[in-house]
Amino acid sequence: MKYVIGVDLGTSAVKILLVNQQGEVTQEVSKSYPLIQEKVGYSEQNPNDWVEQTVAGLSELLADFKGNPEDIEGLSFSGQMHGLVLLDENNEVLRNAILWNDTRTTKECEEIYEKVGKERLLEITKNPALEGFTLPKILWVKNHEPEVFNQAKAFVLPKDYVRLKLTEQLHMEYSDAAGTLLLNVAEKTWSKEICEILDINPEICPPLVGSHDEVGTITAGIAEATGLSPATKVFAGGADNACGAIGSGILEDGKTLASTGTSGVVLSYEANGDKDFEGKVHYFNHGAPEVFYTMGVTLAAGYSLSWFKDTFAKEIDFNELLADIDSVPVGSNGLIFTPYIVGERTPHVDANIRGSFIGMDASHERKHFARAVLEGITFSLNESVEIFRENGKNIDTVVSIGGGAKNESWLQMQADIFNATIVKMQSEQGPGMGAAMLAAFGCGWFDTLKECADEFLKEDKVYTPIPENVERYKGLFAIYQEVYGKTNDLNEQLMDYRN
Repeated sequence: MKYVIGVDLGTSAVKILLVNQQGEVTQEVSKSYPLIQEKVGYSEQNPNDWVEQTVAGLSELLADFKGNPEDIEGLSFSGQMHGLVLLDENNEVLRNAILWNDTRTTKECEEIYEKVGKERLLEITKNPALEGFTLPKILWVKNHEPEVFNQAKAFVLPKDYVRLKLTEQLHMEYSDAAGTLLLNVAEKTWSKEICEILDINPEICPPLVGSHDEVGTITAGIAEATGLSPATKVFAGGADNACGAIGSGILEDGKTLASTGTSGVVLSYEANGDKDFEGKVHYFNHGAPEVFYTMGVTLAAGYSLSWFKDTFAKEIDFNELLADIDSVPVGSNGLIFTPYIVGERTPHVDANIRGSFIGMDASHERKHFARAVLEGITFSLNESVEIFRENGKNIDTVVSIGGGAKNESWLQMQADIFNATIVKMQSEQGPGMGAAMLAAFGCGWFDTLKECADEFLKEDKVYTPIPENVERYKGLFAIYQEVYGKTNDLNEQLMDYRN
């Protein structure tokens, strides 16, 4: 039996999967590392922690592996997006990595718009300037730590640094490069224009490769440290959302992913790079060859439910909290929740908007609020679905993963609100499985990623829309969409009263 390894470098831990030729996860290891938050809005990590924990995880995996290390043919990566790792002339780290959820770069985003122009930036990168992206972080270091910036000979993203240390080969692949704001997404080249306007040496941008491209083999030192064969092939890998899409089979038109973690993502397959969403959703290169994906984000998806439970029902578990929601009618008896408890991304990009319960009366019980929270999260995700549809996309099938796939009532709610068939997968490994699939495809096990998905991924249950619920939710969604416009001014005024 042959195997591949998927390394998923997350924000809190690295998760490593050993997958066989049938797509079965035969071993799984997770190793955590700390977050460094020196000031409000700062979020950093030491890149060498990622390498140490990845090597430790691989060593643990190999220690329990019963086969021959040479049976593990390939390894690939999924990684947290946008994080800035600056390297010197010896490819050593110059400072801690500034992560995707670091928000110190508001002024740098303004600088990008002032110098490049909002329209031109969208033309080239297909994305707006947001604090989370990599280019604002590069400018922040340039503006605040010039002595560090002047030593920088290259920048990479988190998984690229780990791969560099495993192979001694420096690359970045397109799906992660698309989240830097320095890539011409349609042409798949670094934008010298943006670099020149912002006085950034384009030579710090690393060579670009495809997600399934073989970039080398592991070094003798890493082979010795982990127990892997020195012949283990290493493939470039992809951004976490691109790998999540691959690991959920989002590999053809009409297929869409709804992922409900702390934040929520609606991600849809795009065959080409010529659509114009006016920056309302993210537009990135896919991990699959020569295609793209679009993505909307709800900042507080699962987090809204966790917040509600911790605040109002700390003594019970999630199953008990949601046990009675089916006894509550569609629309929670006239109660609507907007999940803007940490601001919102799609479609508003508003850091100051805050959440609301609208329509409360004395008849409402905890079960009504619990259902309203689920409906509000799903309405927010549906904002992205509707943007896709308004731009001519046919969305008829949505694969649901994460917390939203763990409750049958919520799955049916998604079918009714999205007005689409909802698919729940048998085994849900997300980005780690996508990384393993890139390695399997790269090793030549399959002719296409689609063939790999057909072998590796199996559906569990399918939920279809209930027509009367669809109609009722259409009316409620229209009311939900009005809440933002009618509360954003009030929330701006309330900012003065927040500590």
